[in-house]
Amino acid sequence: MSDTINIPEGEHGVVRLFTVDLPKAEIEAFTGRNGRWPLAEAMGASHLDADYIEVFDLGDLAEMGLAGYLEEGQGIPKAQIDPMRTELSALSGTVLVATSRAFAQSAQTLTPKTPLRFIATFTEERDPVAFEPLPNASAGPQDAKPPRKKPSDAAMSGRVATVALLVLAALVTVMVWIA
Repeated sequence: MSDTINIPEGEHGVVRLFTVDLPKAEIEAFTGRNGRWPLAEAMGASHLDADYIEVFDLGDLAEMGLAGYLEEGQGIPKAQIDPMRTELSALSGTVLVATSRAFAQSAQTLTPKTPLRFIATFTEERDPVAFEPLPNASAGPQDAKPPRKKPSDAAMSGRVATVALLVLAALVTVMVWIA
């Protein structure tokens, strides 16, 4: 296959779909579930994390179908799936779904080859980021240091009384020592 797929550094929210043209008996060895990792070589990937790759038989999806799985399971918007719905429903056998995290946030160029066949790239639906004003001014930014409170009159009176008692204690000690 001569197609190349460029993955930018830090990519997130992208789902790539491939078919895997192998007999069921060879799928486990191909995907590395037995310790080997020929999938990375077939994909042409320099970094590949198996935790973010799903390989399954389309028959396992039953009535949901691949289009339903992509919508419900991967969060792909219906508007992206509808133009491909006929092609997706015509697929059979085993498919591989790779999310952005499978590529370890590193920039790389994939060159998939047999037994993989690239089908499509989808983008997960994300809510737009909206910055609305805070509902209450107290929830806004605060000064780094709150202003220092002045001591109360009672606190000042206590301090004066403590100093006076210390002076009296010193005078009594001097008087006892002299006597």
